[in-house]
Amino acid sequence: HVQLVESGGGSVQAGGSLRVSCVASEYIYGSYCMGWFRQAPGKEREGVARIHIDGTMKYSNSVKGRFTISKDNAKNTLNLQMNSLTPEDSGMYYCGAVQRCPIRFIADDFGWWGQGTQVTVS
Repeated sequence: HVQLVESGGGSVQAGGSLRVSCVASEYIYGSYCMGWFRQAPGKEREGVARIHIDGTMKYSNSVKGRFTISKDNAKNTLNLQMNSLTPEDSGMYYCGAVQRCPIRFIADDFGWWGQGTQVTVS
């Protein structure tokens, strides 16, 4: 059973920090490529950061140097630490999973999703 449950969103002022987390079912966490996406109203869901089971990470250019993706193996949890937030970072943040990290980093290539957690930067 695939389960991805996000938490940790909220509201913060520009320049602040937030961390969002995604608890995954054990099978997914240990075997799948996992990533964070975000979607602002009226826009497509865009990739933010992803991590393969071998630890290889990929970030979108817009968040490089500000966001850090990590895994907490003891808790089957995928984290995204977000620093130096700007209003452009606002949106619903989704945790996604796919069996193998695709060459492209787009939402259509990920097959499983959580319900999302809202991040608002003002």
